[in-house]
Amino acid sequence: MKSRITLFAITALLPFALLIIGFELLPLLAMVRDSFLADDGITFTFMQYKLALTNPYYTRGMSNSLIISVYSSLIGMVIALCASYSITRMPKKIQSGLITFSNLTSNFSGVPLAFAFIILLGNSGLFTLLFKDWGWDLAKSFELYSWSGLVAVYVYFQVPLAILLLYPAYSGIHKNWRESSALLGASSLQFWLRIGLPVITPSIVGTFSILLANAMGAYATAYALVGGSYNLLPIRIGSLVAGDVATRPQLGSALAVILGLMMIAAMWLNERMMRRFRRDLQ
Repeated sequence: MKSRITLFAITALLPFALLIIGFELLPLLAMVRDSFLADDGITFTFMQYKLALTNPYYTRGMSNSLIISVYSSLIGMVIALCASYSITRMPKKIQSGLITFSNLTSNFSGVPLAFAFIILLGNSGLFTLLFKDWGWDLAKSFELYSWSGLVAVYVYFQVPLAILLLYPAYSGIHKNWRESSALLGASSLQFWLRIGLPVITPSIVGTFSILLANAMGAYATAYALVGGSYNLLPIRIGSLVAGDVATRPQLGSALAVILGLMMIAAMWLNERMMRRFRRDLQ
């Protein structure tokens, strides 16, 4: 009977396994293979990685992607920390509604998000014209199609995701802990510095790494907003794989492998830090 159940479970998981192999593992292996080929697609070489890591054009794209990911993740974390804590102080029905809303907005990204920002904050956007009519020329202090505009758009889809990840962390802070610390004479600031923040720090570190990876891999939103005018690694990969003029898929594969390794390094660093924080709390 047990063997029949095991056989049924394996059979039921077979379509999912084939899906993973066909749409994730095989393309990944093909990408890694192509990254070690010359432009002719036949000769084995490391020149694609050498070019990717030495050409200032591509290294600048890596640094730009990393910088904008760190900035948007930090800003998103600060906003989400305050917002998720505020949600926990509200009635249960309102909490449920806000979490549902955050879940919906976290999936609003890509081309629709860029188009929405263009309509609202573009050169002829609704808010741009409205503020100009009120005497504030927004274009002089904020440019949507620039680095600051990209950060603003990235923060928009980072905040709802961070709220969804941080909201459960506050449930680990029990109400009686605050009551006990107050009875012992601790202020609210002392409670958060000595008890609250150390408890949720692993969640903060884990959320930050997810936000960082989420921002580094963003392509559609950035491309729809600035096109090829701003040097980001995902945009460079897209132009090499499916460019309008000339394509170099082997070099694009090498850059994609480097991008994947950067994400893996961020996740590995996050895991090490989370282990250290958990060990310190024990």
